Amino acid sequence: MAKKKKQLPLPLYDEVRELNDSLFNEEGAWETPEYIKQNMVHTFRYYQDGALRFFHYSQVANEFRFRNVNHVLFNMATGSGKTDLMAGLILYLYQEHGYQNFLFLVNTNGVLNKTIDNLTNMASDKYLYTPQIEIDGERIEIRQVPSFPKTQSKNTIYLKLATVQRVSADIYTQKENAMGKEDYARNKVVILGDEAHHYSASTKSEKETEQSWEKAISTILNANEDNRLLEFTATIDLENKNVYEKYKDKVLYRYALDRFIQDKYSKNVKRIQSSNTDVDNMLNVVLLSEYRRKYALEEHGAYIKPVIMFKSQRVDASNAAHEQFNELINNLTVESLKAFLNRQAQIASEDDSETLAFAHEYYRRREDDLSEIVRDMKRELAPSRIINANDTSQSGILEKGHYEALNSLESPTNLYRVIFAVARLTEGWDVLNLFDIVRLSDDPKAKGTKATTISEAQLIGRGARYYPFLLNGERSFTRRFDDDSKDSLILETIHYHTINEPQYLKNLVAALDEMNLPTGEDKKNPLIDVKVKPIFKRTNVWKHGKIYYNETIEVTDTYYDTLEKYGVDTKSDVVIPYISALKEVGYKDDQVQEDYSNAYNVAVTFDKRYLNKIMNRLSFYHFSNLRKYIPLLKSREEFLGEKWLNIYNRTIYVTIPRTMESSVLTANEKLNILERYFTDVAKQIKLGYSKQRGTGKFIGYPIKEYIANYRKRVPNYDTGKMFMQNDPQTVQRYELNEDYFVYDSAIINLTEKQLIDRIAERVEELQEEYSDVYLIRMDENMHRESAKNNKLKLHQFGSGHDEVNLAGFQPDFILYLQNSDYFIQIFIEPKGRNIEEEQWKEDLLTYINEHEAEIVFEDETEEVKIKGVKFYTMNDGRGTIRQIGEIALGRPFKGLSVEK
Repeated sequence: MAKKKKQLPLPLYDEVRELNDSLFNEEGAWETPEYIKQNMVHTFRYYQDGALRFFHYSQVANEFRFRNVNHVLFNMATGSGKTDLMAGLILYLYQEHGYQNFLFLVNTNGVLNKTIDNLTNMASDKYLYTPQIEIDGERIEIRQVPSFPKTQSKNTIYLKLATVQRVSADIYTQKENAMGKEDYARNKVVILGDEAHHYSASTKSEKETEQSWEKAISTILNANEDNRLLEFTATIDLENKNVYEKYKDKVLYRYALDRFIQDKYSKNVKRIQSSNTDVDNMLNVVLLSEYRRKYALEEHGAYIKPVIMFKSQRVDASNAAHEQFNELINNLTVESLKAFLNRQAQIASEDDSETLAFAHEYYRRREDDLSEIVRDMKRELAPSRIINANDTSQSGILEKGHYEALNSLESPTNLYRVIFAVARLTEGWDVLNLFDIVRLSDDPKAKGTKATTISEAQLIGRGARYYPFLLNGERSFTRRFDDDSKDSLILETIHYHTINEPQYLKNLVAALDEMNLPTGEDKKNPLIDVKVKPIFKRTNVWKHGKIYYNETIEVTDTYYDTLEKYGVDTKSDVVIPYISALKEVGYKDDQVQEDYSNAYNVAVTFDKRYLNKIMNRLSFYHFSNLRKYIPLLKSREEFLGEKWLNIYNRTIYVTIPRTMESSVLTANEKLNILERYFTDVAKQIKLGYSKQRGTGKFIGYPIKEYIANYRKRVPNYDTGKMFMQNDPQTVQRYELNEDYFVYDSAIINLTEKQLIDRIAERVEELQEEYSDVYLIRMDENMHRESAKNNKLKLHQFGSGHDEVNLAGFQPDFILYLQNSDYFIQIFIEPKGRNIEEEQWKEDLLTYINEHEAEIVFEDETEEVKIKGVKFYTMNDGRGTIRQIGEIALGRPFKGLSVEK
């Protein structure tokens, strides 16, 4: 297991984080501005919002008014969207701080060309801005320039993108048309330094050379007191004392790879270790890649184009492997494929890859179709669909015509499936549909070196970016399947096919551990049996007891005759808080942030042009889509009218700070305010629409018919254990011998295990009041293949919900309490993340307690009480255990204060 490193203090990061924590939940806390959200293709993830917010506080917060925080570093994981953040920062610095000149620096042409596409090439699929950038009603142009003009145009952002080598050479050797120190002094400049770990060579060696990259960047930064340097890297060596001293007061934000994986923004990573020849490994990965493509299409109706990368240590070996591969595909026949599958079956063992076994079994089942399958392989993996990314020149592969293809591999029009490479595709290569990396055994000398395996571990980290394929009409940017399930192994896992050499594998595992990257061998991972305890089956609770869920009824189209049925208020006036980010009123000179408690409401008038523009801008309100959710709707104009949204008969107010009393909202601010309202309405309509809805009638389902044995996997990892141990969402199997828990074990995460332990501590106290005390884990795997699973869901009922969501859900636990007089069933839902997104579930659980009068039971002779409690979070931050005590005993548990 990796030894946990001591966390080094980072004063700037710690100070801004503390400031953020104190302000984040306050009314009027700073949010990502609407002009960034509207002008960028991608929506910021929470950590990108956080990084921008941290930077904002470092520049304007009262706590920093006597400091010029002009050099900061964002330490963020590979694949986490650093370029998106840069794009947002450019707009922020232009709008809020008046910067027009931005210098983007990187050390490789590959990253440079990619970023040119990201920030300036509107024809590229990778372009990060909307086609027309507009702020406060003004059209903004981003203009790529070789040097910043002396006379600068209004509404223009000047972007110089260059390698650090080129910019340094211009600083040190004054040439005509080259930018020297005085050019960076004329107008204030923001330097965006990507892959910043390359810019500290002098720091690391403790010897500053006269013409180092580091010194050139420092010269530009110090040319003007208003110049800013924003550095970005996934890998900063803070263990190096000189690097630490340089950056300890400059690291502003951190989002590490382990957190990226924990948040499910990545694929899972599995290793396939084989002693096969390279040619046999090539054929195996071809079979697996084609199986992925066919499985997605046949099982889920989803189109994916999985990419394979063959990784070598030497260019000549890679080129030779390329020729071998072409020969393999060219000579592939039905007979040779059958012979290969038979040979693999003969040498199969329990330690073989589970995913490869799925693939082999698929082709054996399709024996009659092998001629068609071979034709597909020859087409899909033809020489015209292979890129050889090797180049021995200094300039690099991405100069030689394949750049566009390598940077658009996810595009449906891009047919490339295979990449051969040595070391040219490391930093800056953004590919999401890379599913297989094959390490070829071409250099015995390099097999066991630490440097080799560290480089490969970093490559795996890059390839682990999640591929948001379309499934059931929707894209997800996080993993959607249970880890190590068949779907996950095939569609959400990157496989690293390694050589089976002990020293190499030892170093590779150590490198993956060093990165805290969870991976495991892709061995057969059998389902584990979770069984109902025999002792529980002998009880009356098992024989006669019931668990209760509310009944649903079918909803016809005629039910949705008003927006109130979706949870939308169409009678009251609308009050929208003014978004301070639209106009930086909170910070002027040395003022502290505006106090929003001293505010007033102002009525805002919107004519029809505003309404039409917003409804055209938001695709939800295109009539063909609107009719899917409102079947009775006749026209878009009718939607705005009295029958539905009633927008013309209501007033929209905006809550504005007193300091803006004399201000007039601009047209663009009005649009932003209106868009915010219409976006909220769209969300409510989508959540409130369902073909079924819950009622207050609760049905009892016999425990012995619905509480069943089931089978489930535990994800198998042997690296990144430090991450796994500290992640509350890590799933493990726990044996639970106590009689109060009805199953012999539980496959659960750490948050759920802590809940079980907390309840275990209170069982004896509960047994003083109740003869039967049982905790039941309601795992969806119990009836995964059965229609029974749909019955055991809790649905909203009544009309008092802030957010209508008719989907229903199955709370993870039921605490079953029974004495001679009555029975209490308490729903409990542990939650480790996505609390805000799933707040409606907690609201439903507490709604049950507050609306007992609305609940009726199928059998009125039974004395039943249905209860719910707040989400259980790690360390019981919401006071769930206290609430259980108050429900079950009418008081807190002994030793537990009323407050907690």
